[in-house]
Amino acid sequence: MDAVRGVLLPLAILLALTGCSGGGGGGASGAASGSAPPTTATTALPTATTTTPKATATTPRANTPTRAANTPVVVLDPGHNGGNAAAPEAINRQVPAGRGRTKACNTTGTSTDSGYPEHAFTFDVAGRVARLLSAQGVRVVLTRDTDDGVGPCVHRRAAIGNEAGADAVVSIHADGAAADAGGFHVAYSAPPLNEAQGAPANRLARALVTSMSAAGFGVSDYLGEGGLSPRDDLAGLNLSRRPAVLVECGNMRNATEAAAMSSPAGRQRYASAIAEGVLAYVDAT
Repeated sequence: MDAVRGVLLPLAILLALTGCSGGGGGGASGAASGSAPPTTATTALPTATTTTPKATATTPRANTPTRAANTPVVVLDPGHNGGNAAAPEAINRQVPAGRGRTKACNTTGTSTDSGYPEHAFTFDVAGRVARLLSAQGVRVVLTRDTDDGVGPCVHRRAAIGNEAGADAVVSIHADGAAADAGGFHVAYSAPPLNEAQGAPANRLARALVTSMSAAGFGVSDYLGEGGLSPRDDLAGLNLSRRPAVLVECGNMRNATEAAAMSSPAGRQRYASAIAEGVLAYVDAT
């Protein structure tokens, strides 16, 4: 779709002053049961921080677009959840994973060596991305609206994107690889199981690789090629009927990347880059 693009970088800096820090939002989450309907990005986003992020290489936007006539819908899926570790029976039960397979409902995720958990990182970044996209006229749906619940299961996360009729689904994660490994990668379903998993998902993945690279993040040196990682084992991608990707923002066991993920300024950089890639994709659709 054609849309006049707004100023994202100044907005990102403003949002760092009023945006969210790691940790959970308030209230009970229906998504924790794995059966709740999608929740909008205006619900229970993380709390404010006063840290100002560094400027990135992201290209500024000229004007805030008007998308009311054909509002794009983007589903953001912050990986894992803060209550998963305390509910092993719930998260270990087998659920459909696509391609005739099953897998565990969900996992606890990884953490930095100092203990900052992936679930807190993904929830914080998703909230920041939601604010940036909403300010650009995008309707945002989150697969979970707190960071102290359980789930949703991976098949339910895919269903939320399908039910929302999402123009794009972006699952946000961080990896737990060897300490000397680093960089981001964007996974997409391959070979595709439907039309949306083909060219549309590939374009979304490439848009995010471009925006992450432009923001100064290096591509993975241990998985995928050129920042792209075709996968057939990720349930959320296999079960999606909408263009869907999974962004592994970096390696939480790499000291440099862990420091960026642990800081509000670093998380704002990740969020700005992801939002820029999503907007580039929806504007070109």
